[in-house]
Order: sequence, then C-alpha cells, then structure tokens
Amino acid sequence: MDAVISSGLSLQGTLTVPSDKAICHRAVLAAAIAEGETVIHPWPDAEDCQRTLSLVQELGATVTRSGDTLRVLGRGKNGLCAPTRALQCGESGTTLRLAAGLLAGQPFTTTLCAGTALSRRPMRRIVEPLTQMGVVLEGATPSQEITELYPPLVIHGQRPLRAICYHMPVASAQVKSAILFAGLAADGVTTVVEQDETRDHTERMLQAFGVSIQQQGREVSVAPGDLHTPGELVIPGDFSSAAFFLVAAACVPGSQLVLHEVSLNPTRSRLIAILQRMGAHITSHVTADAWEPRGTITVRAAVLRAITLTGEEVPGVIDELPILMVAAACARGRSVFQGLGELRVKETDRIQSMMDGLQRLGVRLRLTAPEMLEIDGGSIQRGIVESAADHRTAMSLAVAGLVAEGEVTVCGAECVAKSLPSFFSLLQHLTSPSTVKTVDNDEGLLLR
Repeated sequence: MDAVISSGLSLQGTLTVPSDKAICHRAVLAAAIAEGETVIHPWPDAEDCQRTLSLVQELGATVTRSGDTLRVLGRGKNGLCAPTRALQCGESGTTLRLAAGLLAGQPFTTTLCAGTALSRRPMRRIVEPLTQMGVVLEGATPSQEITELYPPLVIHGQRPLRAICYHMPVASAQVKSAILFAGLAADGVTTVVEQDETRDHTERMLQAFGVSIQQQGREVSVAPGDLHTPGELVIPGDFSSAAFFLVAAACVPGSQLVLHEVSLNPTRSRLIAILQRMGAHITSHVTADAWEPRGTITVRAAVLRAITLTGEEVPGVIDELPILMVAAACARGRSVFQGLGELRVKETDRIQSMMDGLQRLGVRLRLTAPEMLEIDGGSIQRGIVESAADHRTAMSLAVAGLVAEGEVTVCGAECVAKSLPSFFSLLQHLTSPSTVKTVDNDEGLLLR
C-alpha cells in the first residue's frame, strides 16, 4: 500500500490515540503470571500487541476478549505451561525481549521465533545478563558476526535464577525489563544500574501487581515474589503515536489540536519539553495519576527553531526521533542530533531510512559522525519516498507531506499496522479525506 499526502489544510479538532503498546505488552505479561483475573482496556489493534497476547495464551493463560476489553486469568508465577511449539514474535522486539526474561525463570525450554526484520536485530544485549543469571540461551550466529546473536532464541529456563547486579552497557528499557522479569524468579534481589534513564513502565507495572520494587537514582531493584492482580488496568493513550500528531500540529500553519487520555509518564513524554525548546506552543495537564499518569495535551502551530539534541537526551525520545527529525526539517536554522547509534538497530536503520526519505524531499542533512546528524531547516519538496518497511519512518514521512510543497507519496505504508493501524484515518479525521489517500498496490485501486 502507498499513501499519498497533500499539504494545505491545517489540523483541527480533538483526538484520542489508541492505547500505549509498550504498557500493553507489560500488562498482559504480568497478568499472565499473576494470581487472579486482570481486566485490561482499551486493548489496541497494533500487530505487536497481538503477538504478546498470543504468546501468553500459548503459555496457558486464559484470555477472553469483548470489544476492546481483555480479561486475563493468570496462572501464577510458577504456573505457566511449556508451549507445544515455537512461539512466534513476528516483528515485535518488545514481545521477544520481555518474554525472554519472563521465560528465563520457567523450568522448561522455549523457542522464540521472529519475523524477517526482527531476525536481524541484536540479542546479545539480553543474552549476556540472562546468562549471568544462570540461563542457557542459544541464538543464531552469522559467520560474519561471530560476536552477536540473533533470533530465533532458544531459552533453557530454570528456577531459581541467580540474583545479579547488572550495569547496563546500553540504554534500553527492553533489556532492563527482561532482567526485571527474570528477577522475579531469582534467589535474591536483582539490581539494574542504568547509565541513562529509560522508560519505567515495567517498574510501575510490577508495583501495580504487588511486586517489591526499590529505586535509588539510576538503580532499580526487584525482589522475587508472587504477583497479585490489581483488578482493572486502564491503559493510557500511546505517547509515541501521539507524537506524530503533536509534531504535525506544531508544524502545519493554522493547526490547533487537543489530545485526550495520553500517557504523560515523565520518562516517556520528554518530546514535549524538546518541542517547547524549539518554540512549539504545547501544554499538558495530568488528569489521572494512579499507576501511570495520563492527561491532556494541547498544541497549536508555531514557528519552530533549530535545536541541539544531546546523546543524554536520546534514550528518553528514542521512538520519537524520526518525527523529531521532521520537526527539525521544518524549523529555522541547523539542528544537531547526537548519540543516534541505537537507531541503527531498530526495525530498520532509522538513521538511513530517514536520511533517504528527507533527502528525496529536498531537505539538506548530513552525518558529521557515525552517530551525529545535522539537519538544515527549510522548505520540504514534493516527492516519492520509501518506508523501508518501518512504521515510524512511514508515519514521519507522511507528516512531512503535510507541509511539503506538493504531494508526497510514501511507498510501503502498510507497515504502520505494526503500531498504529488507524494512522491514516486519524490524519483524515483531523484534516480532510482529500489530504490522505491510500493506494492498494495489489488491486491498483485508489482508496479513501
């Protein structure tokens, strides 16, 4: 599917984005090993979340669904069943890495398989700490990269695991979460020490299920213990999905947008402060703050100015970097993005996919070092760009089309289903049906 984006109309109105998929993964994994029934809603249609849901069902959790509400009857920390076949994680790195941590403490062997893109993503970052905890893991090792491991992963779980204190060599909430889930089955307190703070959804989720979590500075510790259902979990809207609409409304002249029920977790919503530094007119207000804060964000168009983003800031906006590059392309002056190395090991090399796309739209940008990018703000031209089969690249380049001088076609736009299947219909809702059109390549039909 290709998406054709036209500029000229501002974004107006209100929006509620689908539930935060990062939180949904953690909610259903915790519910599967908890005592009692957990009600989770609203459950999104994102492909990645369905992978985690299917995985816990394969492990014996009972799940019933009615509309966007899930009821998960957990089996307790020690009650999961050995799967009868390999578990398919598709392209969901969160599913694979968090499940690896959870399955490390189960007394059976599990194989976690991955789709084409995820099979190229590095896994030694979780293999090393889990191995230190006593787990035997096997992964694919291409002959040209003997120091790295890739899916499929075979996990020979055991119980109890060894409690460790692990100093994180990379800033990754997925790695931290894998260790914390494994720590539930350890023989003592397991501690993770971060160099740079990452999102804390796993810590909050485990606390909601009654797990003892201690935090001091950039150290987080988990004590082994049973999980007990909190009853009901209302999932806030996905901030990373909201980010595309925030940047669009900030950049398209005349726009004014209100987003409701969005996650305002301070480890997740740092894009707001960065856009404010660029001159964006954005305000946020927390309306509920039980286990995860959520609230309202208001944004209206403004003239943006260039920014320098430091390497220390990158982990807090890792998923929002592609759309932040579009904001920089719309800003006045030269923006500098430092410490971007982690973008090379996402669903695609997002540094390269975004550079290719923006350059095809006439944006001047350059790598001044392997992990440093400079972007000159100015006009964005019409053109045809590739999604590189990456959902965040596709949605970011579509937003660029809203401010381009002519139509922008994003090829391979069906990949948005990984995280936000309704992306293009939501854009139409905020602009007009004529702004966004999709072409079904199989049938050659223009769809509205």
